[in-house]
Amino acid sequence: MPEIMGAGVALFDYDNDGDLDVYVIQGTVFDPSQDARRAKFPPAPGWTPGNRLFRNLLSETGKLQFVDVTEKAGVGHVGYGMGVAVGDYDNDGFQDLYVTNFGRNIFYHNNGDGTFTDVTAKAGVDDPRWSTSAAWVDYDRDGRLDLFVANYLDFTVKGNKHCYASTGERDYCTPKMYQPVPARLFHNRGDGTFEDVTEAAGIGAAVGPGLGIVCADFNGNGWPDIYVANDGAAAHLWINQRNGTFKEMSLLSGAAYSADGLPQAGMGVAAGDFDGDGNEDIFKTNLTNEGANLYVNDGHGNFYDASAEFGLLLPTFPYTGFGTEWFDYDNDGRLDLFIANGAVNRMESLRGSPYPFGQPNQLFHNEGDGKKFREMTGATGSAFAMAEVSRGAAFGDIDNDGAMDIVVANNNGPLRLLLNQSRSLNRNHWLLVRLEASHGNRLGIGALVEVRQKGRRLLRRVHTDSSYLSANDVRVHFGLGEDPKIEDLIVCWPDGQHEAWDKIQADRIVTIRQGTGRSIRSHG
Repeated sequence: MPEIMGAGVALFDYDNDGDLDVYVIQGTVFDPSQDARRAKFPPAPGWTPGNRLFRNLLSETGKLQFVDVTEKAGVGHVGYGMGVAVGDYDNDGFQDLYVTNFGRNIFYHNNGDGTFTDVTAKAGVDDPRWSTSAAWVDYDRDGRLDLFVANYLDFTVKGNKHCYASTGERDYCTPKMYQPVPARLFHNRGDGTFEDVTEAAGIGAAVGPGLGIVCADFNGNGWPDIYVANDGAAAHLWINQRNGTFKEMSLLSGAAYSADGLPQAGMGVAAGDFDGDGNEDIFKTNLTNEGANLYVNDGHGNFYDASAEFGLLLPTFPYTGFGTEWFDYDNDGRLDLFIANGAVNRMESLRGSPYPFGQPNQLFHNEGDGKKFREMTGATGSAFAMAEVSRGAAFGDIDNDGAMDIVVANNNGPLRLLLNQSRSLNRNHWLLVRLEASHGNRLGIGALVEVRQKGRRLLRRVHTDSSYLSANDVRVHFGLGEDPKIEDLIVCWPDGQHEAWDKIQADRIVTIRQGTGRSIRSHG
């Protein structure tokens, strides 16, 4: 099963030079003595085993080009890679990497000089089980990022079960053939070490085959909650009790099952305010013949599945979705939607193909005003014409031109950089915001940033999590439409303080530092 499930990719500025670098997770062969070149699907010539870090030279050269700095940086772990989470756990201003694997996980501390150090044992955050997505979240608001790690199944190579397609051919099993294993929650002590608080925090009260994770304040009380997409089981919605513990509330909140009350094969997940009502809604990708979920939030953490109402159910029904995100690809001020697709079971339409799992990715445009989403897949050129086995997807402005780009990881295929060309088609304005907190949680993960324009308010959350096995740009992107005027930019910092700035200009990348705005109110 690990062969068909991974892997992820991260977009992050590891050297703080102002542009996004790319960290790619890769798999390998299960038998260390086996030569990968003799595998059933051998890698392309020139392939290098292990995870890879590509440095973006945009800031130095003015051109979008990359150089492989894996060996120099010391992040080329060779294993059966799954996912990656990005966050500054020690508040030194440099983003660190937590890498999940089928096998032991790796935690890399960013030394700030272009190199990383493996601090897994010192920090106490390893997990020998099959880990998938991970997320950095300051769940107790003490100014230090904690770590949530989703675990999947009790699969072992020795215990690999034989499953078959309807045609009698060997196929990958469903997750129901194995037992799920518990997630982990690690509390950051602030001294470079972490404490496993899984049981003490209540996270051990419910177990599921976890895949996608997103952390956001779903009930509007100012404290981050955690949503986990489980494969073939009810999703988990961990509501923060504000005392160091969580309560699993997915069933009561309406975000556990499909609209007809059935568990689904949840993979990727994203949270965002797609309807502009000031609270974050959840999108979850599922298996072929299930369709995706769009859980609309009433602002108090109660949801209903509106995927059919907004035109997202039928178009996603034929596909198996993984990496996904809300993002404004055309800068009109409304959050659109991308889904990376790829089957996990043999597709009859591809019978005879050596790797019969390829599906096209999808892009949906938010029409706004309560209208349905419009699928743009066929109108976006060759970027979406390929049928590949896509898994992780990371989102960010990789060329700093104000338009959000996507990097997609493929099983048994190349990495894809989907460069957004929409700015050549419209005159919409934009803003890219990077936060700097004055104390604790240096990059402001979990903060809410609001842009106020005449007649509308745009709300975005600072995060690197969501999607599937991947990590996104920590900077917050706003599409502003045709009007460049920004009346106010408001930040609700993770510690509850609110500040506002009224002289922000459009079409720029800005750094907002805590304590430099005008205080407007506080949050409990």
